[in-house]
Amino acid sequence: MTYEELTGCCSTLKQRLEQLKKFLKITEKQQQQREVEEKMAAPDFWENKERAQETVEKLSSLKALLDPFTQMAAEVEDFLVLGELGAEDDSMLEEADVMWKPLSKRMAKYELLSFLSGKFDKSSAFFSIHAGAGGTESCDWTLMLMRMYRRWFERRGYTDEIIDIQQGEEAGIKSITLLVKGDFAYGYLKAEVGVHRLVRISPFDSNARRHTSFSSVDVFPEIDDDVEIEVDEKDLRVDTYRSSGAGGQHVNTTDSAIRITHIPSGIIVACQNERSQHKNRATAMKMLKAKLYELEEAKRKQEADGIRGEKTDAGWGNQIRSYVLHPYQMVKDLRTGVETGNTAAVLDGDLDSFVEAWIKGERRKDNNSKNDDE
Repeated sequence: MTYEELTGCCSTLKQRLEQLKKFLKITEKQQQQREVEEKMAAPDFWENKERAQETVEKLSSLKALLDPFTQMAAEVEDFLVLGELGAEDDSMLEEADVMWKPLSKRMAKYELLSFLSGKFDKSSAFFSIHAGAGGTESCDWTLMLMRMYRRWFERRGYTDEIIDIQQGEEAGIKSITLLVKGDFAYGYLKAEVGVHRLVRISPFDSNARRHTSFSSVDVFPEIDDDVEIEVDEKDLRVDTYRSSGAGGQHVNTTDSAIRITHIPSGIIVACQNERSQHKNRATAMKMLKAKLYELEEAKRKQEADGIRGEKTDAGWGNQIRSYVLHPYQMVKDLRTGVETGNTAAVLDGDLDSFVEAWIKGERRKDNNSKNDDE
């Protein structure tokens, strides 16, 4: 790397870092972190355990965003120092050359957040997995997916809470809905919406035959109460039932679980994680409003695509990824072409390459659509 190249890289890095700082509102979030830490230092902090837990989760979410930025900013500062010394010491040029590629790569990974500029991309998300046809096989696959995603949530510093779960008759789970809390949870998880296909030797088949199983993933944002969405009570059917399974053991002696059907759209939501029927209904209504909002957004997108003459996908009903464990090992995303033979790592939550490729692909589509409109 020449000194001229080094100064150019320094200028580029400074500009990229400043743009990220503004987009992510780093200064504002640093102030929020200080305020949260002050609250936690109060002697009566744990007197209200529910509020204290919310505060702890907020701090965890802030740190998950701020800590990587702080580390990267420090690395950029180190690189800028090399830029200052490079004019007088050629060894600094060599050191900068070694440092540039991994630093630029980490910066690009973090800049991915700037692609998530949708109205609710920064929000937490309701995340659902449903077993497809195939009985016990698909229920077991749904359980495997749940574990995979919860490991990915941990890696990202997200927390999750079971809102509703339906156990399989013999093994696994028929469906599960989680509230995933953390910055940009919805923006990232949109990449996973669709049908996930598993091919393996069945552990439930005494003849050890190969089986194919399907499960579908759906996601919608946690919408703030100040977002106006009209729901007529006359359009709702509300059923109560007894909670069961993980997340519901402590309330399964009363009919506290709630299932709400929105008759005009056919949307069904359910919540069983609280002891209070009133709280479960409030959460279910929040989920319903979020789904109705997503439905309207999808209609508007289809209309816009129709005007441009584009062929639109059928949304989450499409198969997006195959996980093959037999006769060979491979996970392949059918939308982006990203694939890996390390199936164990993927099933243990290593999903970043798939998620990031989809987000970049969607950004390219958006840019192309804007160019076409112009």
